[in-house]
Amino acid sequence: MSEAASPIPRRALLIAGGSALAAGGLAFWLPEPNREFKSVDITGADYARDFSLPDQTGQLRTLKDFRGRVVAVFFGFTRCPDVCPTTLTEMGRVKQLLGSDGDRLQVIFITVDPQRDTQQVLQAYMRNFDSQHLALVPTEQQLAEIAKEFKIHYKKLEGKTPSAYVMEHSAVTYVFDARGRVRLYASYGLEPEALASDVRRLLKEV
Repeated sequence: MSEAASPIPRRALLIAGGSALAAGGLAFWLPEPNREFKSVDITGADYARDFSLPDQTGQLRTLKDFRGRVVAVFFGFTRCPDVCPTTLTEMGRVKQLLGSDGDRLQVIFITVDPQRDTQQVLQAYMRNFDSQHLALVPTEQQLAEIAKEFKIHYKKLEGKTPSAYVMEHSAVTYVFDARGRVRLYASYGLEPEALASDVRRLLKEV
């Protein structure tokens, strides 16, 4: 995006146990869409710059680990009834659509429910999806920090019992290019074919 482009406000989509909610006061500036991409082009953004978190096996991960690959980062929780599993499943479809380039897309799921989503829980959960998908497990403090860095909203909504709560959270995927720079903002509901097209375009830049 050129410096002359005028930013426009867009509101993040929030999910509470899989149901869409109004974004309320959670608003932040995104650049005007680049017509070459189906997602919103946020090239040059000064947020969503990196992470340093353990995955479901305990291995510390940062964006540097995935240089040479496009990285898609999504936030959610394992007890989400539809949005989170749908997104992870559709990411597997994106990899299929990429054909021989499918291995050049790394999908990363960051839990917003570290109280329940332990490494063991996430290991079992991720077996339901593409074997190369990774889950990251922040502590409560790390979650607060990375949510601020990625401009992600999350909130615990109490249930009938202490363990029956659900998590309200932003439903958005950030896409990083092969050099580790955040490039795209994809809202929930973007078709796998559209996202695959965007990933192909980023891979061609390498």
